[in-house]
Amino acid sequence: MADSKWQTYEEVAAYLLGNFSEHFGLSRVEGKQSIPGVRSGTDWTIDAKGICQGTEAFVIIECRRHTTSKQDQEQLDGLAYRIIDTCAQAGILVSPLGFQSGAEKVAQSEGIVHVELHEDSTPTEFAMRFLNKIFVGIHERCQLSGHCEAELRRVCEKCGEQFPVRANERMCDVCS
Repeated sequence: MADSKWQTYEEVAAYLLGNFSEHFGLSRVEGKQSIPGVRSGTDWTIDAKGICQGTEAFVIIECRRHTTSKQDQEQLDGLAYRIIDTCAQAGILVSPLGFQSGAEKVAQSEGIVHVELHEDSTPTEFAMRFLNKIFVGIHERCQLSGHCEAELRRVCEKCGEQFPVRANERMCDVCS
């Protein structure tokens, strides 16, 4: 069950970042994929990849649905190395909570920004914060009902007034 929650969180995060890509300086966001490490020669599986606007440069997007503590320095170190090894422009870490102080230093030095995304977000119901911007999705279901009546009317051949149609009458009650 926990694995599906993580997978869902990653998919929702990639979807939302893609929908709001221009706010992050990205032209598009691609889903989970493997990218080669230039220095190490290893392949890295990343949660998502953001393509920078106007270039082919990219940012690594990592999603961590940790709900009890902020990201620590060790957790950011791994992302920082993947940025260096793949020649990525920067990184985005999506999580419900922010960074601890040591992690914040690593993030600043390697161009990693935090996107706060509520842990139970869905594509339609979410709360996401990035720098001074807040994005909220609210999905409400409404049911409408109503009553409609129609009346067929005819124009009187004698006076030109309208009257309700009854059988084959051609004149209103006043003229007939």
